[in-house]
Amino acid sequence: MTYQRFVAIGDSCTEGLDDLLPDGRYRGWADRVASVLDAPGFRYANLGVRGRRMDQMLAEQVPSASTLEPDLVAVFAGGNDVMSGASGAVLSARADALVRAVTSFAPTVAVFTLSDISHRMPFGWRMRPRILALNAAMRAAASRYGAVLVDVEADSCVHDSRYFGPDRLHLSSLGHRRLAGHLLSALEIPFDPAWMAALPGTAAPASVVEHWRWLREQVLPVAYTRTRNKLIGRQPGDGFTPKRPTLLPLA
Repeated sequence: MTYQRFVAIGDSCTEGLDDLLPDGRYRGWADRVASVLDAPGFRYANLGVRGRRMDQMLAEQVPSASTLEPDLVAVFAGGNDVMSGASGAVLSARADALVRAVTSFAPTVAVFTLSDISHRMPFGWRMRPRILALNAAMRAAASRYGAVLVDVEADSCVHDSRYFGPDRLHLSSLGHRRLAGHLLSALEIPFDPAWMAALPGTAAPASVVEHWRWLREQVLPVAYTRTRNKLIGRQPGDGFTPKRPTLLPLA
């Protein structure tokens, strides 16, 4: 099938964090998918904003997406809801509302599960039940509303640090390329098979020094910022705008 109006909805992953271009801009899985779909008349918008939860996407991004009259919408959502401690019931309700809303105006909608990154995060054992609850909710919503499910929960590459950025949370360029491949596979659209080829060998285990550096440079600053923003009533992502708010040719 040929798609002419592609809109991506989501958070920092949709924005493309940790997939840097030489000029310092972010690329990401959605840009990579757009590069495969690109053809005469093709247009692409990316409404992703870092830090956004599903309820915020429903309020902010979905109305904008509906006015663009897309024929394909990809929704990567839920990571910030999990990180914020939302209950399983809340995750289920938010996922259902988001998928229901997007499928009401777009003929083809793709939604993702999350890979289980809990093993690489502090106190990750507390996060894992919420990841599983979100994934169950996304599967149920995709089935209920006829969305395409991009199920990456079981992808073994989650255990390879080379697919993740310095914070061990956001995807690296390799991770974004692989996620784009998962979406294109689900849509049955041909693409470069090298995107899905497993890397040779295994990633070297992090040393004790690297673990401490990660905690000092990645974990503690984020924890401090989240605590400070909560005290002053600031939401993650406030002050940021979508990278491509309107449908434009890829170039």
